[in-house]
Amino acid sequence: MKNILNERPKVDLKERLGASVRYVSSSRIKNKKVLDIGCGYGWFELDALRRGAKEIIGTEITGKDLLTAKKYIKDKRAKFIVGSAIDLPFKKSRFDSVVCWEVIEHIPRYTENLFFSEVNRVLQNGGYFYLSTPYDSIISKFLDPAWWLKGHRHYNQENLKAIAQKNGFRTVDFKVKGRIFTLISLLSMYMFKWILRKNVEMPRTFLANVNEEYEKDNGYMDLFMKFQKIKDII
Repeated sequence: MKNILNERPKVDLKERLGASVRYVSSSRIKNKKVLDIGCGYGWFELDALRRGAKEIIGTEITGKDLLTAKKYIKDKRAKFIVGSAIDLPFKKSRFDSVVCWEVIEHIPRYTENLFFSEVNRVLQNGGYFYLSTPYDSIISKFLDPAWWLKGHRHYNQENLKAIAQKNGFRTVDFKVKGRIFTLISLLSMYMFKWILRKNVEMPRTFLANVNEEYEKDNGYMDLFMKFQKIKDII
């Protein structure tokens, strides 16, 4: 997640980020070794430390992408390392849990199997893998400017379930969140963050509606999935 507005990590997370941290139970964080692929500016790391992670390592594709996280998170349990999602710089069975939020759609096209195989390699048997990605619905795709302009990929649970099964995982759970207010928020983010390079200020009532959408599982915008490693494939 590019931090072009120099946001700093915080614990009080709302909307999609809040839904992401809530999706991972504390039992999969406390006293666990956790990997966050594509950690951005460290928002998940801060929450994992608060919940008692034994170790949390965040990766990004360049050192520049890690500057904010390194600046604000000084806990000795947290480390930040440059690494590709399809070539993770870790030994086999290194982690108890792996998370990856809004990253799979950005890896090189047709490398999803390689991505899942790498997660399998670094995750312990019985460990859990969590991810989120744009959902493959007509509304979320056709009103996503990045889908039209850059081929921004969207997935559904059947796509990812098949890839996961091929790479030694069983699908434990999936949820689809976000509706009309989430969509408006996304379009506003594209305009303000990526074009105007400034924070978008939305009314509190609007943000409350976005948060409410992320608390429910009847959406069409964002897919959250949970997998468990059941066997080694390498």
